[in-house]
Amino acid sequence: MFELKDATMIYDIDKEEKVYAMKNMDLKLPDTGFVGVIGPSGSGKSTMMYTMSTLKRLTGGDIIYNGESLNNISENRRRELRREEFGFVFQRHYLVSYMTAVENTILAATCNVKEAKAKAEQMLLDIGIKKSELDKVPGKLSGGQRQRVAIARAMMNDPKVLFADEPTASLDHENAFLVMDRLKEYSKKRLVIVITHDTSIIKDADIKVEVWDGKIAAVTGGIR
Repeated sequence: MFELKDATMIYDIDKEEKVYAMKNMDLKLPDTGFVGVIGPSGSGKSTMMYTMSTLKRLTGGDIIYNGESLNNISENRRRELRREEFGFVFQRHYLVSYMTAVENTILAATCNVKEAKAKAEQMLLDIGIKKSELDKVPGKLSGGQRQRVAIARAMMNDPKVLFADEPTASLDHENAFLVMDRLKEYSKKRLVIVITHDTSIIKDADIKVEVWDGKIAAVTGGIR
């Protein structure tokens, strides 16, 4: 599904002293599975995710997604991919404060409102939100519940790729593993890429990618 070819991202490219967030990365990833990308802060792992998900453009090399070069596509195509094929979960939930759990989940739904609401309610129940909590706003939910709503929102359009950047960093261990269980379940049929500095949450990853100083230091596991 994804192939990074000599992928490079340089900040301050016009300055004499360039900063490499990604340097000559080569990587192939399958259509499905749980991929853990591990590395310390500033290693380039988040930049890798942003370029793969079209949120940023490379300054060198290329990223191929299903045979399509992400470097050469239009802004409209980028938006289309993010809306229809990619889902995002971040460290912060980014829920709308005045919207209920259901309303937040269907915020970017591509199906009609009635269908989206029914689907959202079932997804939230499946992920551990109680029926009495479906109509609560984020301020009335716990941190773990808010992050589960964010995951349901990310899965709303059945994305082919789910990107998760430090999705458990603000959660306690119990809620962190509940979140990771749901992401792993989703990875059985889709591709889930989790960016983290915590080795414990990606211990069951099918593929582990270690990133250091903007380079891929090691890849363990394999395509299923």
